[in-house]
Amino acid sequence: MKLVSINRAQKQQLEFDGKMVDTGLFKAPVSSSIYLSRSGVEGDTIVDLSVHGGADQAVYLYSTEDYQWWSGILDRVLPPGTFGENLTTGGLDLRELVIGDRLMIGNTILEISAPRTPCFKLAVRMGDSSFAKQFVRASRPGAYARVLRDGNIRAGEPLILVKTAADYAGVVDVFDLWHAKQRSPQLIRKALASPISRYHRSVIQSWLITE
Repeated sequence: MKLVSINRAQKQQLEFDGKMVDTGLFKAPVSSSIYLSRSGVEGDTIVDLSVHGGADQAVYLYSTEDYQWWSGILDRVLPPGTFGENLTTGGLDLRELVIGDRLMIGNTILEISAPRTPCFKLAVRMGDSSFAKQFVRASRPGAYARVLRDGNIRAGEPLILVKTAADYAGVVDVFDLWHAKQRSPQLIRKALASPISRYHRSVIQSWLITE
């Protein structure tokens, strides 16, 4: 397992519904060593901090294996950063991750905190207004992580996965729960018992009132 690419973006604008909207989604690989702090990748841009970024969602990970799958579905090559991820991984099945699993990259330590939930900006980025729905159906959300120990990282470094011993919710389970028409109360409680991001926790807690 290794870190294939580190990706970051400057603020750009995209057109949606006749309006120009700021975004930090258009990320591209960098070749140099990058400092990874508790707030994310040095030099990266996060526009909407209400749903992205912050201490609990400091970095977003997507895998080369998922890229290969999407390239087959979409019949085109997708370079690292296309999905807006900060870290592109190789040799690691992100769909098997559990909230609370940890990744070591050099001296840095990450803790998996949530799945990514797609928004309209991803659909615009992919040039397909229906892509967010396709992304949901694929159940390949990638994963957000918080940074427990910061430090410098470089593409090509090995990844070490440390599985949590706790019975926490899986990343894909939370993603599917998020988009389900009928939500399992047991899975809701399991997600809330996990070290999930504050944003996801607040939304999931609201379901207990309505379920």
